Amino acid sequence: MKQESSLKKKTISGLLWSFGDMMGNQGVQFIIQIILARLLTPTEFGLIGMILVFVALSNSLVDSGFTQALIRDQKANQTDYSTVFYFNLAVSLFIYGVLFLSAPLISNFFDQAQLISIIRVLSLGVIINAFSIIPRAMFTKEVNFKVQAKVNMTASILSGAIAVVMAVMGFGVWSLVVRMLALNLIQALLLVFSRKWLPTLVFSIASFKRLFGFGWKLLVSGLIDTAYNNIYYLIIGKQYSVKSLGYYTNAAKFSDVATQTLTATIQRVTYPVLSGIQDQEERLKQSFKKVIKLSGFLIFPVMIGIAAVAEPLIYLIFGEKWMTMVPYFQLLCIAGMLYPIHALNLNILQVKGRSDLFLYLEIIKTIIPTTMIFIVIWMDWSIIMLVATIVLDSHISLFINIYFSGREISYSVKEQVRDLLPIYAISFGMGAVVYGIGRLLPFSELLTLLLQIGIGLVLYVGICRLLKIKEFDTVYDLLVPVIKKIKPAKTG
Repeated sequence: MKQESSLKKKTISGLLWSFGDMMGNQGVQFIIQIILARLLTPTEFGLIGMILVFVALSNSLVDSGFTQALIRDQKANQTDYSTVFYFNLAVSLFIYGVLFLSAPLISNFFDQAQLISIIRVLSLGVIINAFSIIPRAMFTKEVNFKVQAKVNMTASILSGAIAVVMAVMGFGVWSLVVRMLALNLIQALLLVFSRKWLPTLVFSIASFKRLFGFGWKLLVSGLIDTAYNNIYYLIIGKQYSVKSLGYYTNAAKFSDVATQTLTATIQRVTYPVLSGIQDQEERLKQSFKKVIKLSGFLIFPVMIGIAAVAEPLIYLIFGEKWMTMVPYFQLLCIAGMLYPIHALNLNILQVKGRSDLFLYLEIIKTIIPTTMIFIVIWMDWSIIMLVATIVLDSHISLFINIYFSGREISYSVKEQVRDLLPIYAISFGMGAVVYGIGRLLPFSELLTLLLQIGIGLVLYVGICRLLKIKEFDTVYDLLVPVIKKIKPAKTG
């Protein structure tokens, strides 16, 4: 009983700090994104979007699946950490050399000469990130997100301030490049300083083989997943236009604010916690089930609601010149509502040590979107149809993830769908009403947005209470003590 209480306390503390970290970090970056979007043009965002796939793949290669392996390994020691550090650093130097030499080829592919210098400068972030992997893994393993929250917030504010000053001074796309580099550098410095960890002069082949034996499958899986998640930048930049890619890039960044905040919060907290009870089958299933239902209860209405109010929201935040991104944003929100559920199901495979199955699933799931993308390009359909494939793929992939992860903990597809379907239906119903109201109201964008949000909130809460959705009571019970603590502070 004491162990159960300790686990619950550790999980809630981790969730709160992790959520605070993600909300604060994403909030700051979102504000910076708004300012930069008003100062810069869609074309400048499009140039950065063209090379995001290369940067993302490079970072996945540097990590090589070792972070998850170290977090899962309850007996990881200094030798293990040092071995991984030296390997990561060596890989990052090699990848930077490859990107430096490949810059002209990438530039020619997109027919954008200025990409050469952008790639060669921005790729330095790959080397910088190699220094932050071990300290971050250590903090995550301990479910210590308090330090990470402070580091990420500081880095976001400082890098964002630098970027805004550069944009005002007329540096254009380079303000975006420096922002990304500064963010990586400040995070790495603060994490290393906070952890006070240094590698020892040791490289263990046995340690490398043991960790890589688990991690390599996650590496390949991560590369496939990263390539797929970023392939749309590549295709839009090549098949359509730099400006179209700019709209898509900003829409993706905007939708990621909510999606990534909740997904990353839930995933990075539940993975180490669930890893700690990986051998307790029934307890693992029940804990996972609660997290799945609570995640759907929180994320579904948020993402559907944001998609429903997209028009007045984007107009007020980014201005009229960005209104073309509205349909992209709406589709990405609908796809993104399922990402936390994806992440949780894949976490189970890692917790159970099934990195082989994790890899197998990524390969299977890549075939589906690749086929859809090929059809869109072959039929010469619009960019809207291309983005719509993301929504379809998100739903198909979820069923695949649920099936295989469910087998590991006896949580069937039917059972998980039954747990999520009521909230899914309620969220879409609420979203349809909110969207319809927005189309009918003859008010200003601000008033329309406020009315839509108010009506959506009342509608969602009302239906959940009427249907006695248990997760509503769970959230209510968590919030009441917090509100009671705040009240005296206000009146005193």
